[in-house]
Amino acid sequence: IAMAAARNVMRAVRVFEFGGPEVLKLQSDVLIPDPKENQVLIKVHACGVNPVETYIRSGNYARKPALPYTPGSDVAGVIEGVGEHVTAFKKGDRVFTIGTISGGYADYAVAAANKVFPLSDKLDFRQGAAIGIPYFTAYRALFQKGRAKAGESVLVHGASGGVGIATCQIARACGLKVLGTAGTEEGMNMVLRNGAHQAFNHREANYIDKIKEYTGMEGVDLIIEMLSNINLATDLQLLSYAGRVMVVGCRGPIEINPRDTMSKESSIIGVSLFLATEEERHECATALLDGIEAGWLKPIVGSEYPLEKVVKAHEDIIHSSGARGKMVLLP
Repeated sequence: IAMAAARNVMRAVRVFEFGGPEVLKLQSDVLIPDPKENQVLIKVHACGVNPVETYIRSGNYARKPALPYTPGSDVAGVIEGVGEHVTAFKKGDRVFTIGTISGGYADYAVAAANKVFPLSDKLDFRQGAAIGIPYFTAYRALFQKGRAKAGESVLVHGASGGVGIATCQIARACGLKVLGTAGTEEGMNMVLRNGAHQAFNHREANYIDKIKEYTGMEGVDLIIEMLSNINLATDLQLLSYAGRVMVVGCRGPIEINPRDTMSKESSIIGVSLFLATEEERHECATALLDGIEAGWLKPIVGSEYPLEKVVKAHEDIIHSSGARGKMVLLP
């Protein structure tokens, strides 16, 4: 009887109170959730770690889940079971998600079937866990909100992280001129290998001048901004006429001069994947699944952590000295 009972439980990271990384508690007696109608149960092989999960955990984010909860939305794994009315998937299918219901930092996760997509054999599970939020956010920022067109130029600020690399790959494949910034030599090389035509070191004092020199009088049409609380004011100086800054990431307030938007009729546009409609998600998924088949969508996996090291993962994603690919947890 004890054995039978034991099989219904799993390991999962639980958050009982908002706070620092230390509030992440790994528990080994969490009940395996059951998929309800239009849901699937996934055996998790890898789960992406995103900066937004640290903001939610801290309690300083607009969306607060009910406590206790398990973080994690970008899961890759194998379908273990399906709820009623699910016809798109069956037990044994390799999949990735852009959202979970029960939380991805766990051995098993339940997800809505419409947020689950087939994972090509071309990618491993770690790469599958690096697709969700980064690639969907990048596509949304570039096209759904940024209205990017082939031939335009895009500057990806913080291009060596998960969203940054995704943006470089998508933008290059879609015919944009791609510039990227990173904070290390290694990061800059990674950015160049993943679609950027030119890379700049944002730790150099005069890197803004170098970008201006490179773009000449034209400026850039689009800036994908991961750290707007640091860069937004200077971004406005780098834009072309009618250029757009897409705010993907921000860790605090910043002072800007709105006059800088008037001189070029430029726009500052916020991006939130959370607000995407079902149609928009479907459009993202179609483009990205095509990219996997075509071979240009190749997630770069960075640091890997076992579930036991989840606290360290949350410390590192905020305090590391420069991102190098997508951070993943491996249950």
